[in-house]
Amino acid sequence: MTKIYADGTKIVAVAPMMDWTDRCCRNFHRQITGDALLYTEMVVADAVIHGPRERLLGFDAVEHPIALQLGGSDPAKLAEAARIGEGFGYDEINLNVGCPSDRVQSGTFGACLMKTPELVAECVSAMKAVVSISVTVKCRIGVDNQDPEPALDILADMVFAAGTDALWVHARKAWLEGLSPKENREIPPLDYDRVYRLKARYQHKFIGINGGIQSLDESRDHLDKVDGVMLGRAAYHTPSVLGGVDALLNGKVAHKMDYAVLIDAMADYAGRHIASGGRLGHVTRHMVGLFHGLSGARRYRQVLSTDANKPGAGPQVLRDAFAAVDLTSRSEAA
Repeated sequence: MTKIYADGTKIVAVAPMMDWTDRCCRNFHRQITGDALLYTEMVVADAVIHGPRERLLGFDAVEHPIALQLGGSDPAKLAEAARIGEGFGYDEINLNVGCPSDRVQSGTFGACLMKTPELVAECVSAMKAVVSISVTVKCRIGVDNQDPEPALDILADMVFAAGTDALWVHARKAWLEGLSPKENREIPPLDYDRVYRLKARYQHKFIGINGGIQSLDESRDHLDKVDGVMLGRAAYHTPSVLGGVDALLNGKVAHKMDYAVLIDAMADYAGRHIASGGRLGHVTRHMVGLFHGLSGARRYRQVLSTDANKPGAGPQVLRDAFAAVDLTSRSEAA
């Protein structure tokens, strides 16, 4: 099992994103970066315990290192879900204390848990008691009218005392009243300095930062001040940004992406996915932004958006889409 949070280890992760970071998405991202930490979509603890586990939790070995994000607020249920997740082979269990969506609030978990740090600590403690893998928390700097200075410190104090291995912080408040989930990702102002101050307070604990980070240059700047960077929409909409992650983490010179290898890998994966009962569109919907800025990218997107969703579409559609792109039209680092 991968030891993710070793002393001094810097991490770049792809954030857990509802309806986006499914196993098809993660397999695609893994073809571009070998070292980034990948996260599942949030899975509710009750669903893990009572639902179709293979469909909810199954993943391919190539996806390691991979973390399972859980949603919930019942320590016993989260502990059971964490135990099941470890049994599936995940490298980390992450507790969602940051999602502001209505459906999450109605279940009394996600960002609203910022208001009950003692309960979050109980959940962490319960999960740590039953698994040997990393248990982490992803939170906001505060919610609603909370003052982020004491609110974040109190949560951090409690979850670290409970044994969490890392705290990932989305550097915005969440407004549970008056803003939609989309607006909560854009309107509350980013406050990276608040996360930096938390790291200064917890010099020997892992603190990662999330929210509005668009490039590897920005990631590099953040990694000078905190231990990890989590890329969200930038990684999804322009996945080529992930091509430089391994070089960033390993201090090596970035190399050009080998698109021929990528094409073969994704066509092979798509074939296996279809053979197991899936559809080509399940795979290709995550790949639309790959060639942003290259000649032929518009045609590539058209093929993936139309032909890939036709009945009987197979891996050749993916190869046809790749063939529309002029890979010499821009120097592409990986």
